[in-house]
Amino acid sequence: MKLHLVPARTGAEWVRLGLKTFWRQPLAFISLFFLLMALISTVSLLPLVGSVLAPVLLPFMTLGLMVATSVAYTDNAEGIGTEGHTQRPTGSAMFIAVAGAMRAEWRSLVKLGVISALYFVVAVLLTTFVDGGQLAKAYLLDEALTPEVMASSDFQVARMLLMCLNLPLSLAMWHAPALVHWHRVEPVKSVFFSVVALFRNFGAYALFGLAWLGVFLIAGIGIGLIATVVIGFGAVGGGAGAAAIGNVLIVGMALVLAAMSMSSTWFTFRDSFDPN
Repeated sequence: MKLHLVPARTGAEWVRLGLKTFWRQPLAFISLFFLLMALISTVSLLPLVGSVLAPVLLPFMTLGLMVATSVAYTDNAEGIGTEGHTQRPTGSAMFIAVAGAMRAEWRSLVKLGVISALYFVVAVLLTTFVDGGQLAKAYLLDEALTPEVMASSDFQVARMLLMCLNLPLSLAMWHAPALVHWHRVEPVKSVFFSVVALFRNFGAYALFGLAWLGVFLIAGIGIGLIATVVIGFGAVGGGAGAAAIGNVLIVGMALVLAAMSMSSTWFTFRDSFDPN
């Protein structure tokens, strides 16, 4: 395994391939994404330990969606029907492959998860220098926050600081689960190689992010207009549930867009690391 340098325009190609592969089996991708999100959300609700255990599951989610994408794309590229048409991958094949990958690599994924959890705890504790520990108490001790505390400038700055501190963690875990699965890299080394790959191919990843930002903006405008129309008709007709329907559309589309974006991460991994 060695790092493969790619031109900046490859970032846009990753987005195109991700969108194309997602729409070959959208229900399977959405179901897998919602299943993994529901599992992480459920674990995060556990008293005291939930906020620490949830990051442990994030590498499982990353690898699961990468494996699903690899199966969908491979079937797209290689599966030719009897009449010469490309066969669509089955959702069951994608779920079976994801389950097999998680079962085979669960020890390495747990190690990556522990690294994520430890980093998260340290990042949360660092925010105590800004807001006196209010955010840390909320995340680590499940302490209820008053509206006054949440509205305070110190608390808002602490939240922004936590977001910034979590950015290196996102970079470190971008390729790490895939590296331990497809290249058998040790968990700690996979974190290092993940960061190196993103910085060495910075142009491609920057364009990748900008392209997805454009997709999000266009989709957001579209769903916002639809939600506005729905709410408007509900207001005219006296429908009390129109606003709720509009909110469901917005939240649902946001989750679908998140699933779509994660379906393209496998292509970033495939092109960043040369197996030969």
